Amino acid sequence: MKALVFHGPGKRAWEDVPDPHIQDPTDAIVRVDAVTICGTDLHILGGDVPEVTDGRILGHEAVGTVVEVGPGVQTLSPGDRVLVSCVTACGRCRYCRDTSYGQCLGGGGWILGHLIDGTQAEQVRVPFADNSTHRVPGGVSDEQMLMLADILPTSYEVGVLNGKVRPADVVVIIGAGPIGLAAILAAKLMSPSHIVAVDLADSRLDAARSFGADVVVNSGRDDVAAIVRDLTGGLGADVTMEAVGIPSTFEQAVALVRPGGHVANIGVHGKPATLHLEDIWIKNLTITTGLVDTYSTPTLIGLVDSGRLDTSSMITHRFVLDQFEEAYDVFSRAGETGALKVLLTASS
Repeated sequence: MKALVFHGPGKRAWEDVPDPHIQDPTDAIVRVDAVTICGTDLHILGGDVPEVTDGRILGHEAVGTVVEVGPGVQTLSPGDRVLVSCVTACGRCRYCRDTSYGQCLGGGGWILGHLIDGTQAEQVRVPFADNSTHRVPGGVSDEQMLMLADILPTSYEVGVLNGKVRPADVVVIIGAGPIGLAAILAAKLMSPSHIVAVDLADSRLDAARSFGADVVVNSGRDDVAAIVRDLTGGLGADVTMEAVGIPSTFEQAVALVRPGGHVANIGVHGKPATLHLEDIWIKNLTITTGLVDTYSTPTLIGLVDSGRLDTSSMITHRFVLDQFEEAYDVFSRAGETGALKVLLTASS
């Protein structure tokens, strides 16, 4: 089969690799019908995730069709249409029993495209398949469902729920890329009074407005702190979310929150950031970080299936699998191309 293979920082190739096969009784082999590229994949290619080694197939999000199951799989059969979650769960360890699947001790967690071969391929082996896939409802499209593999549960759990967004809150989201836009969609579920989106690119701020941001701020030319102070009577935001993954935006998120507020870090960081405890200890801040656990995926599927949450607008560019190199180029130059999420589907 063909797959997108990592060959060290800055090096990738769509090339021939062996077909996956059942290795453990709880495995399933899934034919990839739709897949996307994550900002984390760009971090891997940038050398920020050294655990990813030469020869690894990238990707951790897919919708596909089950083609084979191991003898220990109980809830799936060949032909089933499933979402492959970005996080794999053994279902038995201490963390899985506490729904903290991202910290799975039994061989799961974020392993696809990280510690084992991932989803940017024509087929993928999914360990612990009963716990790590979700049936696709009949009325939900592949592209709607694909956004529930990672980006929506990440923004909902790590951003909105960890940040404890409440009705009437002022929420500032720094970064209007795909994860920031997903955070806007997720935050709207909690009825905040204002959602403020901050970015350097006007095209992404336009997207943020279309996704439901009430205020958009270009941090390259506007005084973000002054705008937030004016909006909050000088207090600062109730909740800030960092959705970029660089030190300066994390420090900005801390600076913009009010005393007693919450800072929810969503971005994937490859470098240290400074925590100014000498300034912020007295503010009673709560700062949270986190890898998504995907415990919220069934809830989000229900919201999409009922029409209460529309994720299809996240996808701006469409390709077939053989165009993976072009898709990466478009996605990595999002400031020029306007790409949010790219969709790759199997060739007809």
